[in-house]
Amino acid sequence: MRIGIVCPYSWDVPGGVQFHIRDLAEYFIRLGHEVSVLAPADDDTPLPPYVVSAGRAVPVPYNGSVARLNFGFLSAARVRRWLHDGAFDVVHIHEPTSPSLGLLTCWAAQGPMVATFHTSNPRSRAMIAAYSILQAALEKISARIAVSEYARRTLVEHLGGDAVVIPNGVDVDFFARAEPRAEWQGRGRGVDGSGEGDGAGARGSAESDAGRPHGSADGGGVRGSVEGDGGGVRASAGGGAGEARGSAGGAGSAVRGSVGGAVDGVVRGPEGGGGAARVQGETLGFIGRIDEPRKGLPVLVKALPRIFAERPGARLLIAGRGDEEEAVAGLPAELRARVEFLGMVSDEDKARLLRSIDLYVAPNTGGESFGIILVEAMSAGAPVLASDLDAFAQVLDQGAAGELFANEDADALAEAAIRLLGDPARRAELRERGSAHVRRFDWSVVAADILSVYETVTAGAAAVAADEKAGGGGLRARLGLARD
Repeated sequence: MRIGIVCPYSWDVPGGVQFHIRDLAEYFIRLGHEVSVLAPADDDTPLPPYVVSAGRAVPVPYNGSVARLNFGFLSAARVRRWLHDGAFDVVHIHEPTSPSLGLLTCWAAQGPMVATFHTSNPRSRAMIAAYSILQAALEKISARIAVSEYARRTLVEHLGGDAVVIPNGVDVDFFARAEPRAEWQGRGRGVDGSGEGDGAGARGSAESDAGRPHGSADGGGVRGSVEGDGGGVRASAGGGAGEARGSAGGAGSAVRGSVGGAVDGVVRGPEGGGGAARVQGETLGFIGRIDEPRKGLPVLVKALPRIFAERPGARLLIAGRGDEEEAVAGLPAELRARVEFLGMVSDEDKARLLRSIDLYVAPNTGGESFGIILVEAMSAGAPVLASDLDAFAQVLDQGAAGELFANEDADALAEAAIRLLGDPARRAELRERGSAHVRRFDWSVVAADILSVYETVTAGAAAVAADEKAGGGGLRARLGLARD
């Protein structure tokens, strides 16, 4: 099948929608389909061969974040050329209501069109105001997909119609097979992943350095970097493991260091000797844009004094970009040393981080329609503690696959984290439940459901065309639309 996929957001700026599109395209390519992705990108951005640039994007505040979108006469011309050259069997548009390539494609395309809605933003004034403009374009869409019940609710409330819910996908085995890093593990764990303490952390040893390959080898641009729900990754044009930001001499650590000095409770290997780093307490993890308030890092930081007081050897690892000193400015100096900033990490190191930590904390405060980082954490075997956003509760099976705390309540976060860090049996239970629950989000399941939607709309289009040809008007005549 010839599949055209439209990405609304800039390919060279990491984000959850971009990675969803990347992984979906690469999965379909591995199945033998012909796939082309149209996306905004700067002229000097290295792109994988299946991505076509629609030109440079501009930053626009959107849904509590900043999206880089592409809109205008030049973009419209590139959309038309891409559609003409692609001769696609189906066009799959992501976020068709955003003022970007998706809406332009809705206006320009003919034939079977599928749209995926990622945004959960009830009572959006912008969407209400733009309803009359959007409606004409959206009427051309053959089938609608929402990534969660909450994205579906936004669609129904503002635009009418309905959608089938198909969640975001994850390569579960990529995370499950990642090798833990000794310097990121807690409770005296070594590089083999074996437990010497309370059994927390990653499960067993990995089969390879980073599990099976994640997508194509040449993946430039957005490849190798994660932000948004899957945030905190350094972009690498080659798609490899990415450059580790770290001290050049110590124990092979990729940790760039904590703000304020050495980490309490950390015993590192001999200088330059590559010995396994050992830590005396548990490790918490956070991945996301540091300076984006809705990702909730300030809530987690506010909870740290209480957590660290109850768990004297615990530390927090943060992967993501932003102002690190500002992020911990509210902490006492003696506690800042127990917060380590990893900077941007590769896809592979993100998986290894999630395999290594004792507890993943997702303190996001809003604007989430799914929660891909929760799925990635469960895939890696990390117990999850998340704010009780509706979307997060759904991903975590209403708390059966991960624990929830009251949104924006630092005291509730601290209480739950202290309880979980002191209860290895409960963490092991969450790890087991999460590993079983997460299989429904694997690309083998998600992509098959999306492909079924493609097949339905293309078969329907073929049937209508045949009916038109055979009946001299066919369906249009029966609907009273044919001219005499």
